[in-house]
Amino acid sequence: MAVYTLPELPYDYAALEPVINPQIVELHHDKHHAAYVKGANDTLEQLAEARDKEQWGSINGLEKNLAFHLSGHILHSIYWHNMTGDGGGEPLAADGVGDLADAVTESFGSFAGFRTQLTKAAATTQGSGWGVLAYEPLSGRLIVEQVYDHQGNVGQGSTPILVFDPWEHAFYLQYKNQKVDFIEAMWAVVDWQDVARRYAVAKERGDSLLLAP
Repeated sequence: MAVYTLPELPYDYAALEPVINPQIVELHHDKHHAAYVKGANDTLEQLAEARDKEQWGSINGLEKNLAFHLSGHILHSIYWHNMTGDGGGEPLAADGVGDLADAVTESFGSFAGFRTQLTKAAATTQGSGWGVLAYEPLSGRLIVEQVYDHQGNVGQGSTPILVFDPWEHAFYLQYKNQKVDFIEAMWAVVDWQDVARRYAVAKERGDSLLLAP
């Protein structure tokens, strides 16, 4: 029985136009995201078989595969909800997301500084890379991370709350090789309500995953 399942999109394929066209949304969700779900489930089965047969020669590759596919599934699941056709702008107290707005200013100096840092991080990430805004529980701050191959270069314990997918399948059919143009356009569909909810939950959870010294 499959452990992971492909979540339904929270909107129809055309909801993010003109920033992302329906063909890209359909292919990205139904093919690429689905492949990560299948990959994670297949790898779990292969690990179970390795345990049953006590055949550990492939353990290194299987563990890497699990991290790759599972993290791809998780990040894509956040990605779809981070966007809305009614999004954009910046988080403002007047829109009910003042805590997030304050955290961005405290952590990055200004929204403009944060936006530039995340844009640059997303644009320069290599491989199956992501630009990520995350809550880091030890400092209680927001940080920007470059996540390559879905799971590398990450501060352990940090919680992603806003993710940008700048890999070719996310934009090439529409933006060709102009990755930066796609990332800049992405800011017009950010759902700050969703990001604020994720921030509130991550902050409430705090450092509960970490053992006290």
